Amino acid sequence: MLDILAKTPLFRGIARDDIRVVLKSLCAHEKSYRKGEIIVQAGATTRECGVVVRGAAVIEHGDIWGNVSIMGVIEVGVNFALPYACLGSEPLPFTVVAREATSVVFIDVSALMTTRQLPCHLHSVLMRNLLEICARRNLHLVQRTMHTAPKTIRGRIVAYLSDAMSAQKSHTLEIPYNRQQFAQYLGVERSALSNELSKMQKEGILRCEKNVFTWIGTSPMPD
Repeated sequence: MLDILAKTPLFRGIARDDIRVVLKSLCAHEKSYRKGEIIVQAGATTRECGVVVRGAAVIEHGDIWGNVSIMGVIEVGVNFALPYACLGSEPLPFTVVAREATSVVFIDVSALMTTRQLPCHLHSVLMRNLLEICARRNLHLVQRTMHTAPKTIRGRIVAYLSDAMSAQKSHTLEIPYNRQQFAQYLGVERSALSNELSKMQKEGILRCEKNVFTWIGTSPMPD
């Protein structure tokens, strides 16, 4: 567990022995979940953020009509609910569900606001890391807004693949979503997404093999 936590943004710049001190001071504990089991429920409040140390989870948002959208995938080493844990009283607008057998370390980050148990240098590093994490999370939300801004399904597909392939500097990309999750991320129906991907393959623009996409069209991808 320490090996994983040491590589996370939350503990960047903190030695492993000091991570033990932080975990003890912030009442950290680990919990395991089965595939499909709810880790945190929308509408609940929390004083703890979670860090996935085994498996993976998805962030889901549902409306009162039962429609569910996938907001993202939480892989090993990624945290969730951090801003809400810092506030403590703000209800979670999403549900986190285990995508497979998953273990999560929960950390009472709200204690950072009041605890006197941590040495000053550790407290300063953690607060700096928290600020950077929240800033990057905001950038991610901006990216999704850009991916769902186009009015057409093809436009949304291209917007997502363009950004992701450009970031990896490759025309082949393995996305962290299955077809249903990808449709929910883009805010479209699964059948409509599948139909559009089929058209793009027939037109020689794109090749799809499960969740692996290869851009083969004449339109250049950004460098």
